[in-house]
Amino acid sequence: MDTKPTESKTLPSAQARPVKLEEAFLMTKFGLYNLCLIAISGIILAAVLLETLGISYVLPVAECDLLLTTREKGVLSAISFAGIICSSHLWGFLADTRGRRAIILPTLFLAFASSALSSLTTNFWLITVMRFLTGFFISGPSATIYAYLGEFHGKRNCSRAIMGASFVFGLGSILLPLIAWSIINQEWELAIPLLGIVYRPWRLFLVVCALPSFVAALVLLGLPESPKYLLSRGREQETIAVLRSMYRWNAGRKVPPLALTGVLQETEAQQTKVRREEAASGKSMMGLLKRMWHQTAPLFMGSYLKRTAILCVLQFGIYLTSSGMYMFFPDILNRIAEQQGKGVERTTVCNAVYATRFDIQELAGLGGNGTARSDLCHQKLDISAYEHSFVLEAIYALGFAVIGLIINAVGRLPILVFIFALCGTCGVLIVFIDLPLLAIWFYLILLTCGFCISVVNACTIDLYPTNLRAMAVCISLMFGRLGSIVGSNLVGFLLDTHCELTFWISGLLLVGCGVLSFFIPNIYKRNVSEDRLSVSSR
Repeated sequence: MDTKPTESKTLPSAQARPVKLEEAFLMTKFGLYNLCLIAISGIILAAVLLETLGISYVLPVAECDLLLTTREKGVLSAISFAGIICSSHLWGFLADTRGRRAIILPTLFLAFASSALSSLTTNFWLITVMRFLTGFFISGPSATIYAYLGEFHGKRNCSRAIMGASFVFGLGSILLPLIAWSIINQEWELAIPLLGIVYRPWRLFLVVCALPSFVAALVLLGLPESPKYLLSRGREQETIAVLRSMYRWNAGRKVPPLALTGVLQETEAQQTKVRREEAASGKSMMGLLKRMWHQTAPLFMGSYLKRTAILCVLQFGIYLTSSGMYMFFPDILNRIAEQQGKGVERTTVCNAVYATRFDIQELAGLGGNGTARSDLCHQKLDISAYEHSFVLEAIYALGFAVIGLIINAVGRLPILVFIFALCGTCGVLIVFIDLPLLAIWFYLILLTCGFCISVVNACTIDLYPTNLRAMAVCISLMFGRLGSIVGSNLVGFLLDTHCELTFWISGLLLVGCGVLSFFIPNIYKRNVSEDRLSVSSR
């Protein structure tokens, strides 16, 4: 047979000795297998976006079906983030002790199921519970997919793979308003007496937003656990099987199999193996809690306390506006369009909000049979809501690229101060502008404060040693998610009665964040890399 000489010629060193995993990844090449992983990872990241932000398009058109007050809309828009906060540490712990794929796969299916069931709910409390569960489960893949993807690649291709997944995610964010427009503005409806609901397009939209989770889960059924995790658990033969499968996909089925006799354990993997086994044991739960405490406590002690406090406040302020105010963006645009449809050409955003508010419970009584009057309900979103949402996502995609190109030359502080000052000023000016189109553009600029998330994350990475870095990013982003919850509920509580106050709070908070940026340690250094900017999340 001529296969043996071919193998020897192709990979002679592989037959003589076991190799390190880094070298094994080079042997498998970069090809179709890697591209499939990147695509699936990007789809999962897009699924997280659709599940958390897609509800903002549902709130204006579901208010009568679910009898939602503005305050309840605020709760509903934030509840998914609450689910993410509650479960992120749990999924991170389980992913380290049970496996990446072992967590990603079931949580994707559970997120799809809870989101699909939320489309069949009949009142505020039911849909709130289901959306909380959706956030609880979707947190699993969102917290783990980066580790899963990265552990199929060596150092040479890891950043490229993550950036590729981020590109797919970016396409998903741009497609969100297009998907919403193509579904929500349909005019059909289907009565389901057994469930006591009228199935309208907004319900279908919730299911469509969940489909990427379901599709990704189906694909993951045919994919293995990450080779790095398998090796860390001492499952060398399974690791070799995964590497051979990668090589077969990338090099083609006609080439000889990858000649690999063994993979060397990495020093770090051997050290973490013991810790993972202890963490997986029920008897060591107190030990795990102690390790978590020892990992977290230093961030709030000594010289780290000041920097931790600054970074947490900055993320809180950014997320309060970029996510909290975003949740009501389609609703407010719809109200402005309604006023313009009545011939009102000059009005402030808040005057349009006041002119279109109504008591949903009162209307329910007027409508009879527990349903609101259809002539006062919104079954569609105005086209301008979709257009401006698409523009916002396009601005984000372009803006992140521009920041990545100029940040090394300009530095972090000028970018933070410029964005905070511009967005904060626009937030305050919205209160006074009576030209609706100009006010909408200022609203768009206000929401672009999300650019600062990546810059603040880059600062966080620079300010902490390796053993505290991941926890510092986690804690700061947790405060950011808390800001999303506070912002959504704040707008829901104040919008109908003190609309101007919501914009004053968000605007002045961003200006305050701009001032606080001057106090970030080492902020004047120009050493931020593009890779660090990839640690971002809206």
